[in-house]
Amino acid sequence: MAKIRITQVKSKNGKPLRQKKTLEALGIRKLNHSVEHEATPQILGMVVKVQHLVKVENI
Repeated sequence: MAKIRITQVKSKNGKPLRQKKTLEALGIRKLNHSVEHEATPQILGMVVKVQHLVKVENI
């Protein structure tokens, strides 16, 4: 399965708790932090929920 790199590019300050928890579940700790995940439907669904805060790249 393909891998994707997810990088937080906008602050989570002032965002709903659900979006903050989604970033935490993805493993993103702070601004400009990147993580790599398999492109599973679960991960892609989480990315869609916070797409305005992150940048996604295919690896």
